[in-house]
Amino acid sequence: MPQQTIRVGHSPDPDDAFMFHALANDKIETGNYRFIHELQDIETLNQRALRGELEVSAVSIHAYASLQDKYALLTSGSSMGDNYGPMIVSKKPLKLADLPHARIAVPGTMTTAFLTLRLLFNDIAPGAAIQYEVIPFDKILDAVEAGQFDAGLIIHEGQLTFQNQGLQLVEDLGVWWMKKTGLPLPLGGNVVRKDLGPVVMKEVSDLIKQSIQYGLEHRKEALGHALHYARDMGEDLADRFVGMYVNDWTLDYGERGRAAICKLLDEAHAAGIIPNAIAVEFVG
Repeated sequence: MPQQTIRVGHSPDPDDAFMFHALANDKIETGNYRFIHELQDIETLNQRALRGELEVSAVSIHAYASLQDKYALLTSGSSMGDNYGPMIVSKKPLKLADLPHARIAVPGTMTTAFLTLRLLFNDIAPGAAIQYEVIPFDKILDAVEAGQFDAGLIIHEGQLTFQNQGLQLVEDLGVWWMKKTGLPLPLGGNVVRKDLGPVVMKEVSDLIKQSIQYGLEHRKEALGHALHYARDMGEDLADRFVGMYVNDWTLDYGERGRAAICKLLDEAHAAGIIPNAIAVEFVG
């Protein structure tokens, strides 16, 4: 029987590289499936998922709200900010009350980081519009340092390296969300296309979970692969970053993780950011 090709989209970042190491480097048996990895930034993957282009993709939880007709969430592969997450940083000292008057660089309007920023604005300045511009996530720190923006909304490894460029923290949105809800901030997840059918969806889900488990059980080996994608990070910092976003949450959301997703999407709906109430559908 010929193998079925499954295209997997994920970010070229150490946490995703760690997660998919076993699949990308033939460390586990994949049976009738052949996985092809397509590495792109998360906002590009969000847009591609809207068009249903990939069988499996990492997406922002914010984007998932617009993908339910095409995709279901896998129970494994989450990026969960457990009292940490995307950050607002600036070159000059800023307070939360200053943000409605600030120009902010953001990594994409479909990212969960941007959704959470909108929820923050809804709390601190109801009705205020965010003055923002979308630029590539890996250009935001340089742009803020150069004074092109008053603040930047940073994701990925910038959360651990922003101080190296003389920038300072305005707010950690993961900390803000935890104080507000008592729950971790669900940033991203893996989705599988529904038209594959329930059998293929379940088998693909199992293989991705096996890949994550392999990485956690062979940490040094998987970290070695992940280091190829660790921009401006040595092994210790990359290991810390991977530990933040590939852990027990990543193997399975669990009851609390599922509750966190529902809470985030419910809050976004109540704030008028997401037009329809979302019933989350899991596979696996």
